[in-house]
Amino acid sequence: MTTGMIAATVGYDVERVRADFPILARRLADDRPLVYLDSANTSQKPEQVLRALDEHYRWRNSNVGRAVHQLGDAATADYEAARATVATFVGATDPAEVVFTKNASESLNLVAGVLAWADGARRVGPGDEVVITEMEHHSNIVPWQLLCERTGATLRWFGLTDEGRLDLSGVDALITERTKVVSVAWVSNMLGTVNPVADIARRAHEVGALVVVDGSQAVPQLPVDVAGTGADFVAFTGHKMVGPTGIGVLWGRRELLEELPPFLGGGSMIETVRMEGSTWAPPPAKYEAGTPPIAEAIGLGAAADYLSGLGMAAVAAHEHAITAYTLEGLRSISGVSVLGPTEAVDRGGAVSFVVDGVHPHDVSQVLDSYGVAVRAGHHCAKPAHRRFGVQSSTRASAYLYTTKTEIDTLVDGIHRVRKYFKVA
Repeated sequence: MTTGMIAATVGYDVERVRADFPILARRLADDRPLVYLDSANTSQKPEQVLRALDEHYRWRNSNVGRAVHQLGDAATADYEAARATVATFVGATDPAEVVFTKNASESLNLVAGVLAWADGARRVGPGDEVVITEMEHHSNIVPWQLLCERTGATLRWFGLTDEGRLDLSGVDALITERTKVVSVAWVSNMLGTVNPVADIARRAHEVGALVVVDGSQAVPQLPVDVAGTGADFVAFTGHKMVGPTGIGVLWGRRELLEELPPFLGGGSMIETVRMEGSTWAPPPAKYEAGTPPIAEAIGLGAAADYLSGLGMAAVAAHEHAITAYTLEGLRSISGVSVLGPTEAVDRGGAVSFVVDGVHPHDVSQVLDSYGVAVRAGHHCAKPAHRRFGVQSSTRASAYLYTTKTEIDTLVDGIHRVRKYFKVA
């Protein structure tokens, strides 16, 4: 942990944070306390976010950008204020660079889709190459596979080292003058690896490629400056950063959003419509066809305010400390193997592991009987699992409300799993 991160933990009161999350007080079967270690899947929501959703629906519910009445004006003002809040949260200077979608998957599909329809040099076609990595979430694999299938482009990817990091030894041979797009996860949802996106972006821009970053696991955990990543587009989602489900974000450089074609057609995204043809509204409306996720966007704005109030440096420091504690605890159990970096260096909070002789679903089910919620499966990262020779894994993912006592409960639960299945 760096000096700055240590300083950021001073004054961070995890119990006070936990008091903001009603669900964390829930008792489960046999009166066991909830130990929620599935935040990489979806995070819990604080009172401040729940209240923002409730107040919108109670007092200001209306469509945005079209109703000429007081409720419509209030809803529109709140919706656009949320956009400005989210822009500030990720370091964007222009709120028009923030496009609201329904999730990060839609954001990534948006970019891949419009590049198939773009004019001139931006269009991806035969002879072009798209570069991704072997550790990507399926949402940052499948859209690029579809793009390549539909356009005749070629998909290439970075492999992984045995330690669960990107193999960058052949970066100059992989990212070449044929490369049109490089799309990479900032933080792996399975391995926890924090990737050097700025370094990759520099190489990509040397050859004129666009850079797309999947920030779904990074934005909730780290202080973010989207421009500093070197990315042209950054996708992330609300429900992993204490916000509602059904809301995602695509941040894109303004000039690219203006240049590229729309993704969906319909109301709100047009300048004018004639039977002979239509013209488009400027960004971000150009990419927000139809009634948007209004309440969800307002809830996301409240989530960004909440995280800003805690301070993302403090959140990152807590995440780093609790991840290091988790890795230490898992190392103490024989027959448990961590997939990905085993030290909390350039590492996020998702920790996937295998218990020898026990299927991950069985691990999860037994842990659940003790009140510990983890994820079991391939975590939408089948290629990365295949790289490490396993079909699936158990994943524990802490967040800003996780305590060391909860990690102790996890470790004790895994010991119980091993005894139950007689592999201890």
